[in-house]
Amino acid sequence: MIGVRDTELTRRALRLVLNKTTDMADEVLRVPLHYYRDAKVTEIEESQILRRTPLAVLPSAQVPNPNDYVVRSVLGDSLLVTRDKNGRSHVFLNYCRHRGAKPACGAGSAVRFTCPYHAWTYRNDGTLLTVPGSTGFAGMDKRDYGLIELPNQERHGFIWAVLTAGADIDVDGHLGDLGSDLAALDYDSFGYHDYREFESEVSWKGALEAFAESYHFPFVHGESLIGQNALANTSIHDRFGRHHRMGFPFNWITNLQSDSEASWDVRDNMGVIYWIYPNLILANSSVGVEVIDILPAGSPTRCTVRHSWLARTPAADDDTRAGYDAIFAAVHAAVRDEDFAMLPQCGEGVRHGQHDHMVIGRNEIGVQHMVRVFADELGIALG
Repeated sequence: MIGVRDTELTRRALRLVLNKTTDMADEVLRVPLHYYRDAKVTEIEESQILRRTPLAVLPSAQVPNPNDYVVRSVLGDSLLVTRDKNGRSHVFLNYCRHRGAKPACGAGSAVRFTCPYHAWTYRNDGTLLTVPGSTGFAGMDKRDYGLIELPNQERHGFIWAVLTAGADIDVDGHLGDLGSDLAALDYDSFGYHDYREFESEVSWKGALEAFAESYHFPFVHGESLIGQNALANTSIHDRFGRHHRMGFPFNWITNLQSDSEASWDVRDNMGVIYWIYPNLILANSSVGVEVIDILPAGSPTRCTVRHSWLARTPAADDDTRAGYDAIFAAVHAAVRDEDFAMLPQCGEGVRHGQHDHMVIGRNEIGVQHMVRVFADELGIALG
């Protein structure tokens, strides 16, 4: 996403703006309602897709130093993400091997974690360190009772894991050609700033679709910077296997025709959004990236949303941190108070609708790509 390719993306977007058009799919797509609301479909999504595909569990910058750790919940599993004394990252199931209580909570720096129930203690590399009253466990080899480590790898500024112990993980293979774009973005050099998490009454797939089209911008975001700065119903779209990249041009992109000093950096001229199959959105700007991961939350039309923000230049002083606070507050408000104020209505429409399908326009090419990818994985016929 640098050099010639970066410039070409900007040129493509400018041509669309000047021609008053957008990248389009070949035809209108009809999506059966059960794609969004069938409990059996949601069960298959979790067991066959979400628990078998590498997920970006945490930005690397959230555990930057040896002995840092974070506990977070993913699909109801408590995960303990650590960086051991040698700097290697790990993702463990945060459940004691004795009776299942949680050895860790919150976030911070620690070399060991002690279960609150019977004080079994684990190192941050997962090994079992001490067992009180060990004579009661004569014959048990502590080496066999460390925390369960999930398959995990660290790539492109994120710690990835497969939520099934013993499964294979190949993040490079999962990302394919998209990996070169993520490498060029250099998220490894970004600084972690903050996150927010909430739930919403909408299908997780429907929620992801909000980040794949600009058709809704003037209606949902008309009063915020998104609606004021980004051109409606205009986007470039590129597929990378099951993933995609979208560019939403800003209204000042036309200045490039006359201003020889203007920057052609794609992030200065459009919002660049990646969908990393199955559940991750990376929304890039000139100052940072929004990391949005969306997952089902117990029913077909309920989801969890975890919204993080990373800065291209890590904050080194209080003034910079205050500036980043303001940026994240603004972008989070757009997601929470605009997109996710509207999306529960879509969830209700899916639950109670008596029509047999939704219709996705040719101009919603990113949404169509998402739907086709999932439908192919799930064996759902589209019209």
